[in-house]
Amino acid sequence: MITAAATGFFTAFSLILAIGAQNAFVLRQGVLRKHVGWLCLLCAGSDALLISAGILGFGAVTALYPALPAIMGVSGAAFLFVYGAMRLRAAWRGDYALVLAGQSGSLRATLVTAFAFTWLNPHVYLDTLGLIGAVSTRFEPAADKIAFGIAAVSASFVFFYSLGFGARLLAPAMQSAKAWRVLDLGIGAVMWGLAAGLLRNAVS
Repeated sequence: MITAAATGFFTAFSLILAIGAQNAFVLRQGVLRKHVGWLCLLCAGSDALLISAGILGFGAVTALYPALPAIMGVSGAAFLFVYGAMRLRAAWRGDYALVLAGQSGSLRATLVTAFAFTWLNPHVYLDTLGLIGAVSTRFEPAADKIAFGIAAVSASFVFFYSLGFGARLLAPAMQSAKAWRVLDLGIGAVMWGLAAGLLRNAVS
């Protein structure tokens, strides 16, 4: 069980660790210190559902619906392009008075955006339903598979809560409009890069 748990934790953690749209959004909200707990719960909870589905064998869904990855890719790319444009526009305007005052979007708007980042990203299905689900098949006894799943889900909670609440350590460096402009430029570039990658994969 120890081997299964260690494999589950580090497999999930390594997949989540890659810089992506969801992580960039959590980082930004963490620096703002707004709705962080609920945001981390949504991201980690979504991962828990997807990881559980992958381990239970629902990775075959994409085999039944071959067009699904392409549809998700185009939808996700469109969303990432729009959000990236918003961040680049904010950087171009440079008006960060509300941000510097600690204001952010509503809890509902924050969670809706995070939900889209999570569920419109086809890579999350590849990682959870596909890769983690495939690795879990190595552990046949029920106890080992359960240990693998619990550890994989735990990795998601550890990562997102560490990122969200750890981001506040950057707050002292984010007390100027220039710093926020650099952050938004970086986030916008990441979003557009991811959008281009999704489109490229969707049409290939």
